[in-house]
Amino acid sequence: MSDPWTIGRLLTWTTGFLKDHGSDSPRLDAEVLLAHALGTQRIMLYTRFDEEPNETVRTQYRGFVKERANGKPVAYLVGKREFYSLDFVVTPDVLIPRPETEFLVVGLLDAAKSTKPTAGGGLQIADVGTGSGILAVCAALKIPQAKVTAIDVSPAALAVAERNAVAHGVTERIEFVESDLFAKVPAERKFDFIVSNPPYIMTSEMAELDRDVRDFEPHLALEAGPKGTEVIERLLPQAAERLVTGGQLFMEISPQIHDAVQTLLKADHRWEPLPTIDDQQRKPRIVRARRRA
Repeated sequence: MSDPWTIGRLLTWTTGFLKDHGSDSPRLDAEVLLAHALGTQRIMLYTRFDEEPNETVRTQYRGFVKERANGKPVAYLVGKREFYSLDFVVTPDVLIPRPETEFLVVGLLDAAKSTKPTAGGGLQIADVGTGSGILAVCAALKIPQAKVTAIDVSPAALAVAERNAVAHGVTERIEFVESDLFAKVPAERKFDFIVSNPPYIMTSEMAELDRDVRDFEPHLALEAGPKGTEVIERLLPQAAERLVTGGQLFMEISPQIHDAVQTLLKADHRWEPLPTIDDQQRKPRIVRARRRA
């Protein structure tokens, strides 16, 4: 008689299986997927190692593990991802939130503390390319006087962002706009802050991305073009038109294009470049600039 498939045994076997199939975090993946199948928190698995899940749970778990072994990201399998200590719904229509983007939130919150609204009706913030809405929701949650305009060219992404706004109770302070950058935002609208995590991956880099990213995350939100700055080149002049004097831009970039982005900013007299925020690897990640008078 074989040993029973307890939680502990399932995790041990799955960890080895996922490691053999290229997972960078096989134990964590195994735990997150099993906790999701069980409908419990991951931390609770540690008190239940000897428990034997029923066949329904094991069948669902096997399905998750098979898809993970084929490269599908865990966040898409469980339908959520933690960002800035908050849970956000994610689907294959949006990028999976990454820790690097939290540096943008921290920078925005620090700047907002010392900023008096100049655009009228509270601090006006635009999130360009909102995706799952993480930046818009965090801004609305953490800056009580903020009014946020969440912009995305993808209606499917906007639907996810709206779900997250509902889940966190901030829909009354976020306006969702389907638009290619600022194209469909009324010209008279002015903002105190513009934040963006635009596509910045060079076309030549796409093939080198991890399989999880390359084959499953939306290319529309990843690939900018041959130089990596194509979307940013369009965004910078539009953002300059939309910011109030003294307003600030916060924009996530790839470290590889930092110098090119700085050159773009310095070429436009409307921008005053500010010190870039480095990520946890001490690489330039969040570009900042202030709108000159």
